[in-house]
Amino acid sequence: MPYSRQRHAGCSRLALASPLFIMLLGAAPGPVSLSVGPGATYTSVQAAIDALPATGGEVRIAPGTYREKLTVAKPRVTLRGTGRNAAAVVLVYGDSAKSAGGTVRSATLTATGDDLRLLRLTVANDWQRDRAQARSQAVALAVTGDRVVGDGIRLLGAQDTLFAGKGPNKRMARQYFSNCHIEGDVDFIFGDAKAYFHRCRIHALAHDSVMYTAQSKLTREEDSGYVFDRCRLTADPGAQMISLGRAWRPYATVIYLNTRMDAPVLPEGWTEWSPGKTDTLRTATYAEYRSTGRGASPATRTPFSHQLTADQAARWTLSAFFKGDTAWLPRSARS
Repeated sequence: MPYSRQRHAGCSRLALASPLFIMLLGAAPGPVSLSVGPGATYTSVQAAIDALPATGGEVRIAPGTYREKLTVAKPRVTLRGTGRNAAAVVLVYGDSAKSAGGTVRSATLTATGDDLRLLRLTVANDWQRDRAQARSQAVALAVTGDRVVGDGIRLLGAQDTLFAGKGPNKRMARQYFSNCHIEGDVDFIFGDAKAYFHRCRIHALAHDSVMYTAQSKLTREEDSGYVFDRCRLTADPGAQMISLGRAWRPYATVIYLNTRMDAPVLPEGWTEWSPGKTDTLRTATYAEYRSTGRGASPATRTPFSHQLTADQAARWTLSAFFKGDTAWLPRSARS
């Protein structure tokens, strides 16, 4: 996908509406909203994030391409694209696991703060988008906070596009993605978060061995898993050996509910992490409920996976998955 040719260098200046000016006046500040773009207070997204108070706030990003490596550690931060759609605002960088010294370190956007909101924008890692660079993991979004929402966003990469995980301290990380477009090839949605994907398009790029997911629930007791509800699986014509997922850790948990599988998924559906070397498929929780499309083949799925009944599928609905704690979700998700 082509990116906009517009580029912005990092710089900022103090404006009358800045949090510092409000504080000096002694006025009671409301929620802070900062703007990024040509002629705005900030031309760098990271500069605007850094300027937010410790309590968070909103960064409104004008249409354009922003080549930056971004970090959000504060809580209650919203990054909002102000273009007509997610493609109008592109946050992109080109690190890889090799160049950055680790898979997660390669992320274009690393978000560790709780209550993050990503709205109507694209996060991309273009390390291998042109296929000219050496093969490596290259993360677009690495998100490890709790109560995270991504709505109407695009996540573009190749191997390891989205790290939806818990972070180093392994505390709860509930995440909700709706109406998103996520694309890559190998293990491109991976990690150990408790993540729900609703009405998302999950797209596989051309590759000789595609795995949509690599969930990494480590123990039976861990509260972790991925649910794809009313999503659509698609693939480039050159995508081969397409798997719904492979178990990165012994108790990997991935559920597909009412998902249209337009991609030519392998008849067995799910694959072992490293055939002949690992035995994680046997202990994983892999299941489907009412899959449709050319990739749906319940009769030929691996015996280690499950076809759910209506009662069993009800345990994986949004409210059940988050155990009734849904106040942090968008109103549209709770209606």
